[in-house]
Amino acid sequence: MASTLPGNQVFIRGVTRDGRSFRPSDWAERLAGVMAQFRPGGAAARGSHIAYSPWCVPTTLDGAKCVVVHHALRDHEPMAWDFVMNFARDNELQVIEACLLPAADEPGAGA
Repeated sequence: MASTLPGNQVFIRGVTRDGRSFRPSDWAERLAGVMAQFRPGGAAARGSHIAYSPWCVPTTLDGAKCVVVHHALRDHEPMAWDFVMNFARDNELQVIEACLLPAADEPGAGA
């Protein structure tokens, strides 16, 4: 279910290419936790020890755990980007290029 849509984010979906759910069930939170230090301002940024990086965020998409990885991570820290992409490849997870749009009730959404 890969897409070639242009976007500024990559969704790593917790479903393998053959349709199985990836385990453990908290994999997305674990991966995002490891990537928390890679953020604007670096690991020393205020609050970086208690929050996910805005460049690597766990979420749910169509009922499946996902990690949204922003291309800014690749620009800021190529080795961290490679780590995340290799994790997806090694575990045969679905990778979708996309752009996450804000919900209609979020500030800045719509016109």
